[in-house]
Amino acid sequence: MFTQQSPAHFPRFASAVILTLFATASLAAGQSSGPAAATTTVTSTLSDQQEVAVTVYNQNQALVRDVRRLDLPTGELHMRFMDIAARANPATVHIASQTAPQDLTVLEQNYEYDLLNPQKLLEKYVGREVTLVRSRMENNTQQQFETKATLLANNDSGPVWQIGNQIETGIPGAHYIFPDLPPNLYSKPTLIWLLSNRHAGPQTVEASYLTSDMNWNADYVVTVASTEKTAALNGWVTLVNNSGTEFRNAQLQLVAGAVNVVQPRLMMSMGRAEMVAPPAAAPPQFAQENISEYHLYTLERRTTVQNNESKQISLLEAASFPIEKHYEVSGQSYYYRDAIQPGEPIKNPVEVHLKFKNSRANSLGMPLPAGTMRVYQGDSKGRLQFIGEDHIDHTPKDETLDLHIGNAFDIVAERKQTDYQKIDRRTSEMAFQITLRNHKSGPVTIEVNEPIGGDWTMEQSNFKYEKTSAFSARFTVPVPANGEAVLTYRVRVRW
Repeated sequence: MFTQQSPAHFPRFASAVILTLFATASLAAGQSSGPAAATTTVTSTLSDQQEVAVTVYNQNQALVRDVRRLDLPTGELHMRFMDIAARANPATVHIASQTAPQDLTVLEQNYEYDLLNPQKLLEKYVGREVTLVRSRMENNTQQQFETKATLLANNDSGPVWQIGNQIETGIPGAHYIFPDLPPNLYSKPTLIWLLSNRHAGPQTVEASYLTSDMNWNADYVVTVASTEKTAALNGWVTLVNNSGTEFRNAQLQLVAGAVNVVQPRLMMSMGRAEMVAPPAAAPPQFAQENISEYHLYTLERRTTVQNNESKQISLLEAASFPIEKHYEVSGQSYYYRDAIQPGEPIKNPVEVHLKFKNSRANSLGMPLPAGTMRVYQGDSKGRLQFIGEDHIDHTPKDETLDLHIGNAFDIVAERKQTDYQKIDRRTSEMAFQITLRNHKSGPVTIEVNEPIGGDWTMEQSNFKYEKTSAFSARFTVPVPANGEAVLTYRVRVRW
């Protein structure tokens, strides 16, 4: 029920209503026409990391998946994602929320790699005032005093300062005090996202990116038995991380194979770890599987990879599998030569090869990543000695490995052409003699591989031969202990 107020009370009541309405209107006006609220900035470091997985390719790059737990407000916010690889490729960066993937949207993305150092700091302060601290002798003591100066320029010749009305360069013994850190300089590489978030509270966020300066290769140790009939093999993964960050307690995977990239990167130089003996037997640490046309090796435990670190992890081992030792001589790839001493034979090295099959029957059978195989053999006292090494390409199972470990010291091969006859305009006959001398205490068998051009037929040979290709023949020549064998053959060639 409305009660009429007396005139004496009306002015006080009306004044209160008017003041209330005015205050409400002013507040509304301030909210609608005032400046927008500042965007929230969220900083994430390694302390937020819940999980990290690294897949390393043997082409000097790696895929990093970094999972972090973050407390995010709603609305637009700047996310400073720190402790990433300094060699990250910004074009490959992707971020997604595992908790609320539909509520977190990326509006902008920046990669800040303008890192803090004295030169960068000076560049950012060109045109600004800095405090110079200089030293001078007073009363036989070194005194320091401060001077305000404006940095006019900074280039390869050094900074140029304005101190009062004077311009100075090359101030000896001075150091600088900067009033603050410029906002666009960072102590470490940082990813910055402008995000729109509609899910307030803790979220699990995964960032993934490709980085360069991470690489791996395989190193193998082959230990040959004294009989030279069997050997043992230990394989190691050598992982090098120069990406600019560490990966703590990471799930490590390795991809073997030639993955095509748009801009090929130079392979980094890998540190070589010489091993004088294989370690004790250990269970396999890597699980192998096929992925597309490549092979993926997953370490079945987590490991930490420090920045600027070379790490070795056991890959495989096999004991006492059969090997074959071969001696090979390869002929010249041409038939005519300006001899320094006409009539004298040409000496060819006798290569030593070890061959074995990468099969399950040999306790192997795992696809072998490309790498270096180093071969050791025990001396008369059982001490292992290094006897050679060779590089292998990616080798599937059931393929034969052929290691060239060096040249024979006690076997000599001499080769010369003994005859040449022109039969007609397009046909010739040539004769060759290869002398093999064995100074070892046991007999050897030597494979002689001869290149033969054109359309050829073997006219005569004192040892059995095999036509190994259209332009080559292979002879198998036994040579007795401390003895000699002479291979002679004659070919007719039509061009």
